[in-house]
Amino acid sequence: MNFCHLYPFKSHFMDLDGLTYHYLDEGEGAPVVMLHGNPTWSFYYRDLVKAIAPQFRAIVPDHIGCGLSDKPDTERYDYRLKSRVNDLERLIDHLGLKEGIRLIVHDWGGMIGVIYALRHMERINRIVIMNTAGFFPPAGKRLPLRLWLVRNLLPFAVPAVLGLNLFSRAALYMASRKGLSKDVRAGLTAPYNSWNNRIATLRFVQDIPVTKKDPSYGLVKYADDNLHRLADIPMLICWGKHDFVFDAAYLAEWRRRFPHADVREFSDAGHYLLEDAADEIIPLIRDFLNQ
Repeated sequence: MNFCHLYPFKSHFMDLDGLTYHYLDEGEGAPVVMLHGNPTWSFYYRDLVKAIAPQFRAIVPDHIGCGLSDKPDTERYDYRLKSRVNDLERLIDHLGLKEGIRLIVHDWGGMIGVIYALRHMERINRIVIMNTAGFFPPAGKRLPLRLWLVRNLLPFAVPAVLGLNLFSRAALYMASRKGLSKDVRAGLTAPYNSWNNRIATLRFVQDIPVTKKDPSYGLVKYADDNLHRLADIPMLICWGKHDFVFDAAYLAEWRRRFPHADVREFSDAGHYLLEDAADEIIPLIRDFLNQ
């Protein structure tokens, strides 16, 4: 694996009812919990972990089906939002983190993190938001065609996503504005190297709630209805302007709901903004965590 020099961390594992849940636990000090989305994994946060671990305790789980965590079939794990939040809750309880948590979220990790924060507001010290949502799509926004196809057209989605790794591979070129090196591309896609190992990249998209009948609709509605309760928690929003899903309408919604947040836009960054603008963003995050 030619990306290992980029990811020089010790792996930690937790048992989740017989499933192996992988996470990074680097450094000492106040806890910083970083939550990835789809189709990334803890590798996405590698440079941020290196930058803050000397001063903070950086904890980065791989959601089940992602990274170095187990990738069970749907008979063993339902790949629903509620399970993601419950997994995170069990990890944080296992690590004994009761207060002062700095939460950093990206993509689908945003919804997971927001719901956790609403359940345990007394534990959260501050939040960093990066190209994500904690609410239903803003008015007039529809699911992008690429996601709609993966979510709804099973005859197309299964061979494309599980067979050809289309979702993870396409993200390498669509989610980065500046382009990714060969080693970074290898690192981002390494966990999704077979049909069975790509199940999470499919199930994450299929779990996006669109109607009230969808299994995760109620939990997203809970986040949407209660997000205002986080208004007193300091928030930094870092936003890549070239994102085909979380576009300017999503950033506007974050601004509307959190008018006192510190918002930084990056005009030459895409969805993978830690790949495109790490040199600018990491110092901002480090300063924010220290405040």
